[in-house]
Order: sequence, then structure tokens, then C-alpha cells
Amino acid sequence: MASAPTSPFVRMLNSLVARVAYLECTKCGDHFSADRPQTVCPKDGGVLYVRYDLAALKKTFPAASLAGRTPNMWRYAEVLPAAEPVSLGEGFTPMLPSREFPSIYIKDEGLNPTGSFKARGMSAAVTMAKAYGLKKLAAPSAGNAASALAAYAAAAGIEAHLFMPKDVPLANRVECESYGAHVTLVDGLISDCARMVAEQKEKEGWFDVSTLKEPFRLEGKKTMGYEVAEQLGWRMPLGIIYPTGGGVGLIGMWKAFEEMEQLGWIGKERPQMIAVQAAGCAPIVKAWADDKAVADFWPNASTLAAGLRVPKAYGDYLILDILKKSGGLALAVSDDEIMDALRHWARVEGIFAAPEGAAALAAYRKLHATGFFGAEDTVVLFNTGSGLKYLDVIDGQKKRQEPRPAARQIGGIIGPY
Repeated sequence: MASAPTSPFVRMLNSLVARVAYLECTKCGDHFSADRPQTVCPKDGGVLYVRYDLAALKKTFPAASLAGRTPNMWRYAEVLPAAEPVSLGEGFTPMLPSREFPSIYIKDEGLNPTGSFKARGMSAAVTMAKAYGLKKLAAPSAGNAASALAAYAAAAGIEAHLFMPKDVPLANRVECESYGAHVTLVDGLISDCARMVAEQKEKEGWFDVSTLKEPFRLEGKKTMGYEVAEQLGWRMPLGIIYPTGGGVGLIGMWKAFEEMEQLGWIGKERPQMIAVQAAGCAPIVKAWADDKAVADFWPNASTLAAGLRVPKAYGDYLILDILKKSGGLALAVSDDEIMDALRHWARVEGIFAAPEGAAALAAYRKLHATGFFGAEDTVVLFNTGSGLKYLDVIDGQKKRQEPRPAARQIGGIIGPY
């Protein structure tokens, strides 16, 4: 009896499974198939890593094969899922040599679609959502992830349901609404937004693409690690300073370095990974100082850098392990230090950074002053987004810092003149 013809959808899934060997829990090590949408490990809630047959790829995917490929993140297609990309041109952002520090490079993620590194993760996540036939996606966000999900969902013809704190930067809200996303503003933090998504997703039929709650956003963000290596001629910098809220970029880059070593593109050298947080929300910094394997929830989180206002990262155990393995550390910077660094980068480097990105410069200043990094050490600082997304935040901070006119008494009337 002849077998029934295989549908295009089934053929696509077979292709995907052929590319992805399995999904692996980062806690218990259990394996899962990629032939259907997955969230986290059902046993322990561990983050799932996408695994490939790198030993086989090593024979057919040398670093030299990248020459001439389109300069976006999908140039690394062999280590990404085999589905038709939903792409807006994300990735391969410039690695700019600093004009102030001769050994420093600034990786400017603000030049991605929707103005931040979040475009990478959402390109991969929405690509897979479309491949799986998902119709409704939901996510909590401090702002930029929502903008990216809204844009890529629009490009894929998928509904986006977004939950953001009500004080989210104006650009993010206007962007999401312009893309046609369903936006809910929440009186609270990103953790409150996440709770609302979790409470409603089953009833509403949403697939949750929260940070590290599905495996493919990480795959998009790991391409930053591939680019750092390629743009530095397959040499590792001594350090990478990364603004850390949820920490997916830092986790993804570490995964990329492991993959590149298995492919034979780099050796065993690794950068010292530096996680920088805002002083008003620094759970990873506190856990690092206390030598803990996981972070506690940070109460009363407050910082103008919206992307760093994450009271507890889902992948905190991965971040802290990476810091230890790399010989790195976690440190906090104040909002005043962030704003000073933001203005300095704009005036000296011509880079209008997001507050989160400016935190990387503030951190480098501290590490350079203490001798952790010397003047000759090659260090990559990540600007994770464009300052254009934060005009209301930056202008508001400037007005708060401006001195008020002195009151003068004229004809019995007291007031500024």
C-alpha cells in the first residue's frame, strides 16, 4: 500500500529535527524533541538549550564558509533552526573601536531593527512559532522585547499580546501599538507582567515567549557571540561587559563560544564575562557577593534603565555559573553614573546609547580604575539599544537634575523670575 504524501508542514518539521539534534535541560540534562513547541523542562523548570550535531557540522561548516554571506545573524544558519527565517535584517551590528580607549570595542546593538538586541531573539522565536503553526504569542517586557515581538509577529502574521509596566518608555508603547499588537500596561514591574501572562495564557491560547521560557530566543541572541569572534578575527577579547537584566545575551554568547570551540573555530580561551546591573535592581550582584548559586528576588526594584529592572532573572543560575567559570564578576552602577556615561558616549564616541548600554561604560570605568582591566586589555562593551527609544526618560532625567531658579522677593511676591 502506498504511503500518504507528506505535507509541507511535516516536511518542514522533519527538516527542523534533522538540524536540531535535541533540546537539553540545563538543570537535569534530560533531552526533548524539537518536533513540537517546548517551553521549559517539565521536571524541574530548567531552561532548555537547543543542541546540534556539531561533530558532523565541523566537517562541512568551516569558518571560512562565512565569507560573502549576507551580513545578518542568519549567516550562521547551520547553527540555527532549519526554518524559513522571519527576518527584518537583524544582526551583524558594527564593532566600533573606541576613540577614547585604544583597546576597547563597542558592539552597537542599537542599530538592530526596533532599536535593540531584542530583535535577534524575537527573530528566532517568531521564526519557530510560525514554523510550528502557532497563532498567538504573549510576553512580558520592560519595553524593547515587546517592540521586537510586535514587529516580528506583524511580519509573520501572528497575534502578539504584550504586557509592560505602565511607565514603559513612550517609544515602546507607541511602537507596539503601531505594529498592531495587543498591549496591556501594568501597574507594577516586569515580574507582575510575567505573572499576568502565566495566569491567562492557557485560557487565551497564547504561547509564552517570555525570556528563557522557550528555547529559541536564546538561539538568536547567541549570534552576538559568533559575531564578536568573527569581527575580532576569531580571537577572544579578554573581557565582555554586558548589561544584565534577564541575562539572555550573556548566556547565549557563552553557549556560542562552546559551539565554536566544538566546530574548531576558536580554542579554549574565553572572555571574562562581566554582568553589570543598576544599583536599584542588582539581584545578580548581590548573589555574586554572597557566593550564591541563585539570586533572591530584589524588593522595590527601581532604575531608569528599564531593561535592567528585572527583580529576578529566570536564568540566574546560568548567569552566576558563567561568571564563575569565566573568571568574571557582577557589579552595580548608579543611575547617575549611567546617565553620565550616556552623555559621555554621545559626546566622545558619537553613540547615543540606551541607559542599559551606557551602564557598560560606567562599569568599565570602575574596572579600569581598580586595575581589573588594564589599558592594553581588549574588552568589548555592549550597547544593547538606541537612546532614541528613551527620549522621554532621558529628557525627564535631565529636567530633574537641572537647578531650579532661585526664588526672589519682588514687591511682596515670592517666586522665580
